[in-house]
Amino acid sequence: MHLHARPTTTGRDPLGLLLLLHLLAAVAAPLLVRWWGRQAFLALALVPGAAFGWVLTRLGTVTGGGEVTETLSWIPALDLQIALRLDALALTFAALVTGVGAMVLVYCARYFEPDDEGIGRFAGVMTAFAGSMLGLVLADDVLVLYVFWELTTVFSFLLIGGSGAKLAGRRAASQALLLTTAGGLAMLVGLLMVSWSSGSRLLSEIVVDPGSGPVLVAGTMLVLAGAVTKSAMVPFHFWLPAAMEAPTPVSAYLHAAAMVKAGIYLVARLAPGLADVPGWRPVVLGLGVATMLIGGWRSLRQNDLKLLLAFSTVSQLGFLITMVGAGSEELAAAGLAMTIAHALSKSTLFLSVGVIDHATGVRDLRLLSGLGRRMPALAVIATLAAASLVGLPPFLGFVGKEAAFTALWEGGVPDRLTAVVVLVGLVLGSVFTAAYCARYLWGAFARKPELPDTAPEELEHHPGPLFLAAPAVLALAGLVAGPASPLLDHLVVVYAETLPLIAPEAEHLALWHGLQPALALSAVTLLGGAALFALRAGFSRLQHRLAVGASADEGYWNTLQALDRFAVLVTGTTQRGSLPTYLGTILVVVLLVPGSVLLARTPWPDEWRAWDTPLQALVGAVVLVAAVLTIRIRQRLSAVLAVGVTGYGLALLFVLHGAPDLALTQFLVETLSLVVFVLVLRKLPKDIGDRHRPAERTVRAVIAVCVGLVMAGVGAAALSARTTPPVSEEIPRLALEEGHGQNVVNVILVDIRAWDTLGELSVLVVAATGVASLVFLRSRTGAVDRVGEDQAAGGGGDARRAPRRQWLSASDTLAPQRRSVVLEVATRFLFHTIVVLSLFLLFSGHNDPGGGFAGGLVAALALVLRYLAGGRYELGEAAPVPPGLLLGGGLLLAGGTGAAALVLGGQVLESAYLEADLPVLGHASLPTALFFDIGVYLIVVGLVLDILRSLGAELDRQDDEDDPADAAPDEVIAR
Repeated sequence: MHLHARPTTTGRDPLGLLLLLHLLAAVAAPLLVRWWGRQAFLALALVPGAAFGWVLTRLGTVTGGGEVTETLSWIPALDLQIALRLDALALTFAALVTGVGAMVLVYCARYFEPDDEGIGRFAGVMTAFAGSMLGLVLADDVLVLYVFWELTTVFSFLLIGGSGAKLAGRRAASQALLLTTAGGLAMLVGLLMVSWSSGSRLLSEIVVDPGSGPVLVAGTMLVLAGAVTKSAMVPFHFWLPAAMEAPTPVSAYLHAAAMVKAGIYLVARLAPGLADVPGWRPVVLGLGVATMLIGGWRSLRQNDLKLLLAFSTVSQLGFLITMVGAGSEELAAAGLAMTIAHALSKSTLFLSVGVIDHATGVRDLRLLSGLGRRMPALAVIATLAAASLVGLPPFLGFVGKEAAFTALWEGGVPDRLTAVVVLVGLVLGSVFTAAYCARYLWGAFARKPELPDTAPEELEHHPGPLFLAAPAVLALAGLVAGPASPLLDHLVVVYAETLPLIAPEAEHLALWHGLQPALALSAVTLLGGAALFALRAGFSRLQHRLAVGASADEGYWNTLQALDRFAVLVTGTTQRGSLPTYLGTILVVVLLVPGSVLLARTPWPDEWRAWDTPLQALVGAVVLVAAVLTIRIRQRLSAVLAVGVTGYGLALLFVLHGAPDLALTQFLVETLSLVVFVLVLRKLPKDIGDRHRPAERTVRAVIAVCVGLVMAGVGAAALSARTTPPVSEEIPRLALEEGHGQNVVNVILVDIRAWDTLGELSVLVVAATGVASLVFLRSRTGAVDRVGEDQAAGGGGDARRAPRRQWLSASDTLAPQRRSVVLEVATRFLFHTIVVLSLFLLFSGHNDPGGGFAGGLVAALALVLRYLAGGRYELGEAAPVPPGLLLGGGLLLAGGTGAAALVLGGQVLESAYLEADLPVLGHASLPTALFFDIGVYLIVVGLVLDILRSLGAELDRQDDEDDPADAAPDEVIAR
């Protein structure tokens, strides 16, 4: 394993600011496009352009052997940090990402039409992708690297799919997402294994000392799996040509200069430490050469200019990963030079295709003729880019290819035979490169005798200077970089020297090294490519004869279809619609896995105590009897009531254990659960059907008893297994000193573990939305039915009789047989008292039993009482507020409390206190946790109101429509 010293850090700059600027620009992009139209792309280009300029200012630091670092705190409790590092390798890729990104955004200002839809969304996603790609190459922590890696995958999916209107775009986007995400997950596991082997999460430390052993080998292979899927290596290459459904700027940036380079970057980043790991070189070199040959072969068969460039990109990616992954100093330097050359030339060629498509509406090279005369400037630009890709002097592509051929000729790979095989493969792949570049130029710009010239009237949009500016700048950069390669050598050699020198000596990048074998090999590639192009007709027939019926793309879709069929088979076999079967399967697994471990390996307590007081035994006996009655009772309502007894028994146990807050909450939850059960049971038969044989009931009883015994054993074992002081011993002090509250339970919910509570509140909001969506048949607006609204909608000015004295506002809307005067009177007297009690529990919960959750449940029970007494219209009168407003407002208030704590100098969701001396009240202290509790209160009320409207009022409305005879007199008159 080759080890090297890590360069000393000589700078510390705000690298995170560059990422933040991209984020802000992405958020502002839709608004800027709405204000300025497509000209907004010019403003957005300033962000990556400024980042490009800043990166270049650090060139001196990096070429001097230093690096720029920044570490931002992410999750201190888990020791997670956002570690960013700019060294020679990161600077090379960062310059490509930002420089090409700025040019592509300038290009977009003329590529899109002023009236095109969705360009605001496109601008935001494109800018966000540029920031994510920059974060990927700057990340030093493996977890941060993975986050940015997946962000590029998501943004690529959005850019390829576009608006989703085209089926081909959706298929291509989903294909790219599935493959790159699967590779990314494999890479994550691999990075974690490599980090474990190294003992560090920082890439800069992993490559210095990666460790050894089978864990490192397995992790390395998984990392390579992520790299090869991202960079479209064989056999995962097919997603890249399919992604050509995306607009041309996406193809030029993501699929030529940025996203597909992520795998190349990862291999180059880890090669100094992992190149000697068993399996690394066979995978990298084998897949690289195979990809170059297959991509070049397929490129020569394409007639669509974008597809031709797509397969050529696949081919060149194979070339690049072979060089940067070989694990030698000389090939690494050539690989970085070729990476820069490829990004510049291939993005130029893609942008040129966009200009052609924009002007003619045609990309088929068989239909274009004489376009070079119509657009000579574009023809010159494309020719310059193709010349660099082929490797003609004095372009940078020539410099990089010469360096690669020289390194392999002199044995730049440890095994000489491997070096020869790789060299032959790369030379043959370069012959394909010359051939498809010639075919591209001929197809796009040449005059074809068998075709009429592209008529002037077909050029709907003649390219202007700004449209050609981006490809012209990128093409000229490839031309200028060739003679300036000695200056570029100062950058690439800093990275290359982290790898071992395998050849006798490494040659520096230069335009001319004299007459060497590499020069002859370059000539062979050019002559071979020219010959293939000249014999293109015969070569095309040969390709058709050798064509294989199967393809990787077809294999992918066949695999997905097979998975779909298998999923249907498994679902049809296991999902029979029997809830007892599902539950029984789960419980049997519990018995087999945790139960067997419990019996075999768990230490049991030395002392057993059945109860602390006989009252606990009495309550336990009542709960046990109620549980037995539940399975014996044949009426659903009676069974639900028996289940309720078990819940109330648990609340009594809380009381006996001195937990009044928990007991209060359990009582309220159990009561509300009973109400919900009753509302649901209205739609079910009265009696429970018994369709099971005695043997089945016996099996279920045995499973139930065994699971009960296992869970009791788990509880006993957990209580006896403690070896350290419990955390709960410290919580009362923290609740009083930090949370300023004596109610430990409430302080935990709104302060100590407020993040957990906020997550649970979010789940409650989602659950309420889901329940209501399953019940409502019509569009769900959130409105509640109030007296007179339904009647007025039914027509007739006399629908409502003259008002009269009544106990409840809407009691007259109920049919006489459904009314209860006693319940109405009791509701009239108790409703406001219950609401006041709920507010008392809300405001006193910080020091006494109560809180937002308990108070909300009490207020919800008041609404339940109004509904049961007066029906759905009475519910509307009691709470004329859309439940969605309560749910959303409560969640916003609870979440906003975190921001308030920050403003007041605390941490997110940490309680802060507003203290003041009031004239009459004296010293007053107002905690921000109170507002969090109010948010909880509103969410609970909104949740129950939504349940009452969906399982109660909406079902009532449907019943009234199905059976008008049960409707109230007023409703019949209205109809």
